[in-house]
Amino acid sequence: MKKVLLTIGLFSTVLFFAQKNENYFVIGYHSICCGTPSDQPVMNFINQFQKKNKVKNFEVYRQSGLGREGEFNLYIGSDKFSKAQKAQFVNGLKAAIDAQNRMKKPNRDGNVSFDETEMIKKSELLNGRNITLINKQLTK
Repeated sequence: MKKVLLTIGLFSTVLFFAQKNENYFVIGYHSICCGTPSDQPVMNFINQFQKKNKVKNFEVYRQSGLGREGEFNLYIGSDKFSKAQKAQFVNGLKAAIDAQNRMKKPNRDGNVSFDETEMIKKSELLNGRNITLINKQLTK
């Protein structure tokens, strides 16, 4: 009986203290005149990163309705990464966003912005409006 209670107690504490995403990177999609750029390059990078590094439970939220031309933000959970993975993710994400911004047509296509130091807490995120969970686990 003691072993059963000890096992249940141990299992309960593991679930209670399991790491959950509390910090999110913010990626902004802004319009200049003709709508926002596609989120496809960033989503492709996230899928590739997840497959390569076997990161599970990748949370990505989208906040829409931030402007008249469809401006939106993506929020990517960052707590599941190790320090090395986080640095690798940030560098790859910056490269994907920089490549997308270089390929745009000047004075026509919108910009994608990302600042690795800008983080948002889950409590702030869930208090926002028009927030939807794009996918908890992008690849299977």
